[in-house]
Amino acid sequence: MQVEIRGVEELSFRERQVVALKETGLSTEEICRKLQISASTVANLYGRARRKGYQVVIILPGTALIPPEDEDADAEPGVGEAMPDEHAGT
Repeated sequence: MQVEIRGVEELSFRERQVVALKETGLSTEEICRKLQISASTVANLYGRARRKGYQVVIILPGTALIPPEDEDADAEPGVGEAMPDEHAGT
């Protein structure tokens, strides 16, 4: 999986850092520790970046969302089965 951030040229260096870390799943607390800035600074930078506008594009290989055929065990239980009648026999 590859993540691409479009519109990044409109963002400051710090906004880019916060956006990149946020979009890869880091929490505000983790970003604070990594960049050595406060939570309010993270919130301000992220808010400014969102107002400026950017797009996150996730690039997946062609088969990334297709499970292998032998993974039927991961299927949701009951999918394709009839629901039992609650009122049967009443």
